[in-house]
Amino acid sequence: MITDESLKHKSRTQAAKCTALATDNLAEVLLKVLEFTHARQKILALNIRSTDKPDFTPKDLPCAEFAAVLSTALDEHIRNNRLLMTDTENIKFLSGGCFEVRPVADNHAKQLLRTGKERYIQLQVEKVVENALNQKFAVQLLWEKRQSTANQNF
Repeated sequence: MITDESLKHKSRTQAAKCTALATDNLAEVLLKVLEFTHARQKILALNIRSTDKPDFTPKDLPCAEFAAVLSTALDEHIRNNRLLMTDTENIKFLSGGCFEVRPVADNHAKQLLRTGKERYIQLQVEKVVENALNQKFAVQLLWEKRQSTANQNF
């Protein structure tokens, strides 16, 4: 979930993801990656649509912070066989498997927007492509996991 009210949108699919119990820790992590990339896609699209708005400040989700949370949770899983997601400054974990993430100002993008839209748009497109690849990777891993589980139960 995005906590910035102007960017918030909770589809039925997202709500179902939050309330559904993941079958295991890997699936839970991958679902969080999918939710994060879905939210980031909205932020990046808004950044591109808003290039002509005066005083617009581009935002992004705190990707390094999110990656650190997942890395710490996976380390905890390896050590103690439990997945423990801990809150950070911009990411809060809620009951039922949901989490909220607060978009942060992207000062580098803001500077690029001030100096010229071409490089700014290029940066946003690069981020969209990176985000799409991360999303595709998580979907593929979930698909492979599902196929493996189905074959084991067959």
